[in-house]
Amino acid sequence: MKPTSENHDAIVLGAGAAGLFCAAQAGQRGARVIVVDHAPEPGRKILISGGGRCNFTNIHATHERYLSANKHFARSALSRYTPADFLELVERYGIAWHEKTLGQLFCDGSAREILAMLVEECRIGGVEIACGLSLGEVSHADGLFHVRAGHRMLSARNLVIATGGPSIPKMGASGIAYDLARQFGLKVVQPRPALVPLTLPGDEALFRELSGVATPVEARVDDGPWGKAAFREAALFTHRGLSGPAILQISSYWQRGVALGINFLPDLAAGWMVEAKKANPKAALRRVLGAHLPDRLAVALAQNLGLEGEMGNQSDKALRAAEARLAHWPFNPDGSEGYAKAEVTAGGIATTGLSQKTMEANTVPGLYAIGEAVDVTGWLGGYNFQWAWASGHAAGVAIAQTG
Repeated sequence: MKPTSENHDAIVLGAGAAGLFCAAQAGQRGARVIVVDHAPEPGRKILISGGGRCNFTNIHATHERYLSANKHFARSALSRYTPADFLELVERYGIAWHEKTLGQLFCDGSAREILAMLVEECRIGGVEIACGLSLGEVSHADGLFHVRAGHRMLSARNLVIATGGPSIPKMGASGIAYDLARQFGLKVVQPRPALVPLTLPGDEALFRELSGVATPVEARVDDGPWGKAAFREAALFTHRGLSGPAILQISSYWQRGVALGINFLPDLAAGWMVEAKKANPKAALRRVLGAHLPDRLAVALAQNLGLEGEMGNQSDKALRAAEARLAHWPFNPDGSEGYAKAEVTAGGIATTGLSQKTMEANTVPGLYAIGEAVDVTGWLGGYNFQWAWASGHAAGVAIAQTG
């Protein structure tokens, strides 16, 4: 027996951060909304974020800190729903929070508090959250979108693609957003893993022997396809290559064939090696480096630089060359650890087909795309959650206004 179609104002595909927030915004403004997800419960990626404490926004979230084929696209949504706006909501729910470095805001307690807040916001808006429903055929006819979700048939004037990207597939992530976009004639910017550890080839074995060593660095790309970028945070050597916040950040700007430069001593002024020779001519280079770097790393770098003996026996020219290499040590990653370890997906539904004010498709009225599904990728540290809130807010408000 064919199921009876259920009518709504909006169907939101994806019960993640963007989808839940969008649904709550539309629902609280009078729209009848249903959120559909194949997972058994909503917000699974929210729960693992920030080590379980949810880095729910960043106070520095402006459009300049997002990567997109259209670097200005995120400006409108981010300016109309700011980190301060979301923080006001968090505080209204009595959720204790703290700021870590670089403007990152975390829950004092658990990420479950943020998820519970989003679910409650949906409840207030009369939103139905329907989990555990596999997505079937999606079509558009007579001004309505028709969605088969498990055993149910849903119809609505508005459809929101909020299914994210394929990062962290073990959580059920997939590229279904791109299939839906193409089905409705929208272009897709080639997706790729972002905020992801990078792998090193066999000739970099020296550094794999440093697995577990971490140190503050500046990681930079000077000739990548998305322009120059540099980040000063910690880097971590792993058995496969490079990780840590600085590497995750720069990975979004890197692609195979592009060299990565690491400044191991970004806080030291030019000429510091010659000054170190004058101050302690009998010291070995590894001892001098060991004053600023972890011992194992200092020994490895000193061996690689090949300056044997006491500092006093080294020419100023040789020391300046060694200093220059330490300031821009070249690495040539041969890949990344892929979607399994990527925090987010870069690329996605092309912004050329979307309104930057409402997130609605320009050629398909009532079709919206938000959050990670879209070609907007933030830096590490709460930026991608803020994009979820801002893009979800933009679409939710627009849906309610079409009422």
